[in-house]
Amino acid sequence: MAAPRGERCPGPDPGAAPYGNFPNYSRFHPAEGRVRLLPRGLLRSLFPAPPGPLLGLDVGCNSGELSVALYRHLLGLQESKGSRDEPAAGKDLNLLCCDIDPVLIERAQQCSPFPASISFAELDIMDSSARDSFLSSYLGRFGRSTFDIAFCMSVTMWIHLNHGDRGLLEFLAFLSSVCTYLLMEPQPWKCYRAAARRLRRLGRSDFDHFRALAINGDMAERITQILTKDCAMELVCCFGSTSWDRSLLLFKSRASNPEGRSPVLKNEVPELQQ
Repeated sequence: MAAPRGERCPGPDPGAAPYGNFPNYSRFHPAEGRVRLLPRGLLRSLFPAPPGPLLGLDVGCNSGELSVALYRHLLGLQESKGSRDEPAAGKDLNLLCCDIDPVLIERAQQCSPFPASISFAELDIMDSSARDSFLSSYLGRFGRSTFDIAFCMSVTMWIHLNHGDRGLLEFLAFLSSVCTYLLMEPQPWKCYRAAARRLRRLGRSDFDHFRALAINGDMAERITQILTKDCAMELVCCFGSTSWDRSLLLFKSRASNPEGRSPVLKNEVPELQQ
């Protein structure tokens, strides 16, 4: 998540980004730290025989470095070449990446090496009216109503701090309704405390909801409980943790797929059990 237009803070100090709109995020949390945890055959395992191109949604994409790295990794594309490695050959992926920060989105658009397959768009994911209209329009281009896979990488804390418990619950309900698979990287509670300290060091007021959050503690566990108990999803796999102590969790919708794509069950992808 990033700042609304009128409140975005362009300063390089991480404490000056209370909406998560860090201008150089990939420098202190490199994309490689996430993608190395994911099996290269992940898309083939999840979608053995898709009838058409796969559709992905990346929420809170910042300036796009991680989005591009995920795209390369999942399709088996070498960074220095345009050709594909064998593991994911034939798995086309159209990836829609959104962030609320127009400056970050502009940078992502200018630097994207795959403009035909990766789209970057300015979007406030918590503005349900704008969100639903925009996503419906995008999906309609492919004759679809949901995405095959969504990515939510270190975004939940910013939604939670700025929109409270109710906002987090609404956000998770939305994500679970719009995709078949969801790859999630929740920030642990210690990151919440660190974000609040950064604001205080800058002489700013605390996050409006921080001290009132009832959803707290082990955030990976709490988010897993919400998704599995309230959002009709199941946990397929934990791919491990990054060097900065954040888990990569893969969830699958238990709802029937409106496009007729049958999600793969957990016991059908033994290679994902790590």
